[in-house]
Amino acid sequence: MPQAHIWTGTALPPAAMAVLEGLATVSVSRVGERNDWYAEASAADAIIVAGETFVTGEVMDRIGPRLRVVARTGIGVDRIDLDAATRRGIMVVNTPDGPTESTAEHTIALLLNLCKQVMIGDRILRTGHPFPALPELTPGLEVADAVLGLVGLGRIGSRVAAIARVLGMKVIAFDPFITPERASMPGVELVPSLAELLPRAQVVSLHCPSTPETRHIMNAGTLSLMPRGSYLINAARGALIDEAALLDALRSGHLAGAALDVYDPEPPITNHPLFTHPNTICTPHIGSYTTASVLRMRVMVCEQIASALRGERPSNLVNAAVWGHQRD
Repeated sequence: MPQAHIWTGTALPPAAMAVLEGLATVSVSRVGERNDWYAEASAADAIIVAGETFVTGEVMDRIGPRLRVVARTGIGVDRIDLDAATRRGIMVVNTPDGPTESTAEHTIALLLNLCKQVMIGDRILRTGHPFPALPELTPGLEVADAVLGLVGLGRIGSRVAAIARVLGMKVIAFDPFITPERASMPGVELVPSLAELLPRAQVVSLHCPSTPETRHIMNAGTLSLMPRGSYLINAARGALIDEAALLDALRSGHLAGAALDVYDPEPPITNHPLFTHPNTICTPHIGSYTTASVLRMRVMVCEQIASALRGERPSNLVNAAVWGHQRD
């Protein structure tokens, strides 16, 4: 039986290549995923794409009839047309367990940075202003005994909750899809609605997927429910926030600050007004970008592809309805 062929936008480490040994050959893109890579992938049985890459039905057709698997390193598949993939018999897989620790740590880093005004102080000194007297600054927030509100209590949200509890924070969470196991998580109070969570939280952190239902879940109305002087963090998906409404809340002083690792769209425009606001921290979607996380995700995505190539049902098959009529 001839080996399958895999196209990837970035080179795979030896540990990931070892998973595919004897199953497939691998080619690495010469043009990158922000350019026209479809002809390169036309001989592929499987492709490995990053989170910012769109894979529409048209893209699937341009790649061709050999394509059997679209594999995403990471969690979000909002840029992959799942219905189109299912209609064509193409399996979509991801690695939901891969980025958990690194993204949770990044969220906590943003939280402490915001509450302790690290970036604000850093900017003052870097711009050449005199060393400020303390009365000239706004006091930060001591996180011990502060209330952290989590919107979403899945893998990453749960890990953020655990770390925040170690810091002494009181954690409340809203997640309408919570499992019984998560519902009994020690030290986390579940609340029945977003409207009940927001007024109680001094810091709100978003950890839900991007869906039509969650688009702009943080908008002018919901932002107004947050206490004056509170903070918002988003290391999940940019579409969860109405960025214009967030800017208004920051400019009015209703929010003391916001920390963002994701934007809508991505990549965002150059010189986005959120980047230059004095009370924001903005990072370029690097929450899961650590050596350990990248290695873990690339090994895991190859394990998913290997399962599919062997005719096994991948454990992280996103479009489950395709199973039974997938392409051979």
